[in-house]
Amino acid sequence: MLGLRRNNEQARLRLSLIILTYNWPEALKLVLASVATQSRLPDEVIITDDGSAAGTRRMIEEIAQGFPTRLVYLWQEDIGFRAARARNRGIAASRGDYVLVLDGDMLLHKHFIADHLMLAARGSFIQGTRLRASEIETRRLLAGGSPNFGVLIDAKFQPRNSTPGTNHFGKRYHAIRLPLLARWKSRSRRGGHIMSCNMAFWRDDLLRTNGFDERMESYGSEDLELAARLKNVGVRQRQLKFAGMAIHLEHASRADGDPDDPALPNNRILRATREEQTAYCERGISQHLNASAQAPEDLISVLRD
Repeated sequence: MLGLRRNNEQARLRLSLIILTYNWPEALKLVLASVATQSRLPDEVIITDDGSAAGTRRMIEEIAQGFPTRLVYLWQEDIGFRAARARNRGIAASRGDYVLVLDGDMLLHKHFIADHLMLAARGSFIQGTRLRASEIETRRLLAGGSPNFGVLIDAKFQPRNSTPGTNHFGKRYHAIRLPLLARWKSRSRRGGHIMSCNMAFWRDDLLRTNGFDERMESYGSEDLELAARLKNVGVRQRQLKFAGMAIHLEHASRADGDPDDPALPNNRILRATREEQTAYCERGISQHLNASAQAPEDLISVLRD
């Protein structure tokens, strides 16, 4: 009976899917196509753009009329890597109880949204994974090829004898969708590499920590820092493997040098958050909750409601 009640609660959850994009409309178009065919649609899709050229907006406007759920587009000026601000604006504009953040180069398995909702539980956030397509597979998908979710996918996986934690590649058997195993693993394991390309949170947890820290304006660690603050207020991390699958299209990194360099400003902020047990960042979502305070070029465009 308890399980049935929990399933009903999950089914009633309003889910906001927030997609971060930057100057790759061809990839974003494929992502949106995969969203449109979900077995459980998100209640809204918010595309938050870190300064793309006009081609991205034109592409979105073309598909908006036939899109099967609410579609919102937010744009901000391109003055450097500001993923933290872009995502915060998406969260501020969202209407959902549950927020799923995604990068605009992730093609979704048809049960991606349903799998995330299957594991939604108060007091936790979900860290998903990705299947990293090879360069050849990425070109095939961009040319119109159908995604292949399964162990035969042409993707980058950990070598058989590699040392755990030495790279961010998954294991080939993680390309198998096994929802019962996914449930068990999410309860038994709290680890997993933090990647904001596929994460899900309760919106009120994001509000009480104030979301991403917008002082972090270069590539790297803004997701690690948010995860650290969530843990500091008692929100635990849970893994999503064997479900919630998404294919990550291969591309050049936007990182300038080594993003793990401890001397970088972002990593100094991250270290302070961990050492000082910081729970709330000052420059976060709260700046964007009143949309009328934004500059005219930043105002939200609701392309389909």
